[in-house]
Amino acid sequence: MNVQSELDKATLFQNLELLASQVVEGFISGIHKSPFHGFSAEFAEHKIYNNGESTKHIDWKLFAKTDKLYTKRYEEETNLRCHMILDNSSSMYYPEIKKLDISHLNKIGFGVLAIAALMHILKKQRDAVGLSIYADKDTFYTSEKSSERHHQMLLAKLNEVCNAVRGASETKTYTYLHLIAEKLKRRSLLFLFSDMFQTETEDAQLFEALRHLKYNKHEVVLFHLLDHQKEVAFEFENTPKRFVDVETGMSIDLYAENIQKAYQQKISEYIQQLKLKCAQYKIKYVPVDINGDFSTILNTYISERKNFL
Repeated sequence: MNVQSELDKATLFQNLELLASQVVEGFISGIHKSPFHGFSAEFAEHKIYNNGESTKHIDWKLFAKTDKLYTKRYEEETNLRCHMILDNSSSMYYPEIKKLDISHLNKIGFGVLAIAALMHILKKQRDAVGLSIYADKDTFYTSEKSSERHHQMLLAKLNEVCNAVRGASETKTYTYLHLIAEKLKRRSLLFLFSDMFQTETEDAQLFEALRHLKYNKHEVVLFHLLDHQKEVAFEFENTPKRFVDVETGMSIDLYAENIQKAYQQKISEYIQQLKLKCAQYKIKYVPVDINGDFSTILNTYISERKNFL
């Protein structure tokens, strides 16, 4: 084990709450056309004023800045139940990162930081947050709560996951999604973070598990995390390389260029099939490139929250 690499990861994610705050603040400052540009993470506590409503809660300071009428939304208006589901299988630790930082993350690091950023916003709203993490053996589940103690416990668990070292092991994602679906009794907004990699023969079972998540009228969003350059475009230097399946440990030696087109076609067909199944089950499918920023995640949260409430 590379001790320095482990120290680097620990240094980054010990301040996961601070990093999450920075992600959210950076996102807000980047909304150039938004009336909330430069405001704090409490932007979600405003709504457009509708004619006929009481003027009691109009934010006049915001009106002076934007020339538009917004009213303040109070905690009792915005409470919801949100459950995060994180795929912790071996394939989520790709690519292998020697030194993690906020702009250089593997899939599990991106998922952890995205969840922490969402938790940061949800905490501001006093919303109840739950978390499920699944892998080949180790699983974690906690129901939705809004207390500070619960929030810190979730951050600690996310830290633990991201700083772990995983060897090759196969994970039956569909098995755990069924178990999670059975535990979620009250209607919630569900966010699933996964690369959705399974063996080809298990696709049907995986899609059935996704449908199960819609049980009890949950709203489900699938954030499909991939390294688009490597895992979608299959762009590697055209030199002999050994490709290793991180879940089975099997390997093959080849020139990437020789199979690039065939690989691109296969992954494209799988992604299209996944999109169609999500549309069929009324699950929101959101492709996410882990080499990008977190705006896709946070924009999706904002739109889904409005639809859910």
